[in-house]
Amino acid sequence: MATTLEVVLLYLVAAVAGVVACRTLKLPPILGYLAVGVLIGPNALALAGDPEAARALAEFGVVFLMFAIGLEFNLPKLRSMRALVFGLGLSQVGLTILGAVAGNALLAALFGMLGHAWDLGWQGAIVLGSAMAMSSTAILVKLMADRLEIDSEHGRRVMGVLLFQDLAVVPLLVLVPALGTGAASLAGALAIALAKAVVLLALLLLGGQRVMRWWLTLVARRKSEELFVLNLLLVTLGLAWLTQEAGLSLALGAFIAGMLVAETEYKHQVATDIRPFHDVLLGLFFITVGMRLDWRPLVDQWALVLLLSTLPVLAKAVLVALLARGFGAAPGTAIRTGLYLAQAGEFGFVLLALGVGSQLLIGDWMNSVWAAMVLSMLATPLLVTWSSRIVMRLSSSDWMLQSVQLTAIAKRAMRTEAHVIICGYGRSGQNLARLLEREGIAYMALDLDPDRVRQAAAAGQSVVFGDAARLRSLMAAGLVRASAVVVSYPNTASALKILNLVHEHAPRVPVIVRTLDDGDLETLRAAGAAEVVPEAMEGSLMLAAQALALVGVPMQRVIRITRDARDARYALLRGYFHGADDDTAAELQQARLASVTLPMAAACLGKPLSEQALHAIGAQVVSLRLASGQVLGPDENQVLGAGDTLVLSGLPAALALAEEKLLRV
Repeated sequence: MATTLEVVLLYLVAAVAGVVACRTLKLPPILGYLAVGVLIGPNALALAGDPEAARALAEFGVVFLMFAIGLEFNLPKLRSMRALVFGLGLSQVGLTILGAVAGNALLAALFGMLGHAWDLGWQGAIVLGSAMAMSSTAILVKLMADRLEIDSEHGRRVMGVLLFQDLAVVPLLVLVPALGTGAASLAGALAIALAKAVVLLALLLLGGQRVMRWWLTLVARRKSEELFVLNLLLVTLGLAWLTQEAGLSLALGAFIAGMLVAETEYKHQVATDIRPFHDVLLGLFFITVGMRLDWRPLVDQWALVLLLSTLPVLAKAVLVALLARGFGAAPGTAIRTGLYLAQAGEFGFVLLALGVGSQLLIGDWMNSVWAAMVLSMLATPLLVTWSSRIVMRLSSSDWMLQSVQLTAIAKRAMRTEAHVIICGYGRSGQNLARLLEREGIAYMALDLDPDRVRQAAAAGQSVVFGDAARLRSLMAAGLVRASAVVVSYPNTASALKILNLVHEHAPRVPVIVRTLDDGDLETLRAAGAAEVVPEAMEGSLMLAAQALALVGVPMQRVIRITRDARDARYALLRGYFHGADDDTAAELQQARLASVTLPMAAACLGKPLSEQALHAIGAQVVSLRLASGQVLGPDENQVLGAGDTLVLSGLPAALALAEEKLLRV
């Protein structure tokens, strides 16, 4: 029997192998988790030991996922989405259950006409319909977050439906066991559950915000990162346990905890601290979902499994698309919403297990239903990845809309040369745009907030609606003609996508990235960022400057101290580049920057930087941008190549000598 350590190592090896394989094939990592779960599960190689123990641990992945969702959907945002949550979401769940009951009645009548008995009653049809109504919050949120689609038009609708589905699990978990009792018992059980839910949610949402802020402030004052993380685990799991004890779901309690924290000033710190637990446990959850797949029904009843895998997915996709269209979505957005929500969900397995335990679902075909649900979840990453192609074929208006959008971007950028592409037009992006305008430097800003774009464009600013993490938008904005790209919002995943696109299609264009802190500094630099600007450092420098000035330190010394700190942190700020107005006597005695690009015939090509001995003539190498676009620090062993650009620092005379030496043929 395998030890606990061996089982843990097996899960880790399987997860790493699956994700690496999917990354190599350019498939979503979730597909790798699901595939390795199938492979090591009890119905395949049976390497995973007791799958129930793993599932119990994997449930915490869903808990932390719901907590992360709650962080993004605070009370004001939830109120603004009430039409999507309680309109589109309620319609989808209600009509799916009604459709299952109607379909069951139709099948019963059909079988009766043929002289056969149909053993699924209306109670079992409600259970099946409830399971069909659920979609996978864990898979969809992860996919949409990776694709930066949560705030898109279809992303908002998908999230609204998912939120209602998660809320609907609460009464359904009470309804399913009660369906096996009489009508009076059913009504009483539902009334008690509803009363519990109303009382508990009212207490948590009305008074919980003040208590949460007070508690987090109390913990933060201890200035212990370990204590703060432990407190987050306590709050998340504590509220999940509280709702479970009240007869509700673990996921709902975690979601409420996230919403309460989102109302405090600790939201961003909490999101950073909770992510490691969220990612690891969620990966384990996906593995356990794959472990549920039994290959035997796939062989013995392949026709039934195929039918159960395709018909419910198609019916649900069509229903959701029609509902989304009825609630005002554009055709392309409605189709995307339907495709995203067509699969089965993790809570569907819970409802089916309750139905089997309550003797509402009996029959060998339940194994086929189970296998079909897992297959639909396995197909979700592929459906999401191919959704744009499907929408393009089914909706000409969506194709026209995207074409018009890209044309609008290209039209604005067509006459622009050596401009700056600003990715994100929030506060930081707008401040940067104002400074560029003041210096007469052209820019093109891309943003996904339609209201912000409309208002800024009406004010005459050069901003268009577009996703900077997509190649089509960047190319339409004139990437190959740009002088720089600035990622003005602190999202590392998006920044890495942009860096990869720029590196592949315009390697000579430098990219500057904004972050919240230094946590992802080396990752972004390794991806090719010319400079990474952490807000935490800039904020601390401004704070230090104000404090020094107020305690009486002379202003010139304050400026010198902050300048030296920046020089030590930012390579490109160690001096300045020469301009036409810099030839005063004072400026000639100060260090400046110069960039030298090596031509094809330079004598220094193929030789290490150390052989040039630039320091001997008073010039220092600040950074080296390779012809591929990668930015390196000063490395004496670096071999120089054609197209490489050296950024040098020194006095004007020394820089002139260094440039002459480097360009010598």
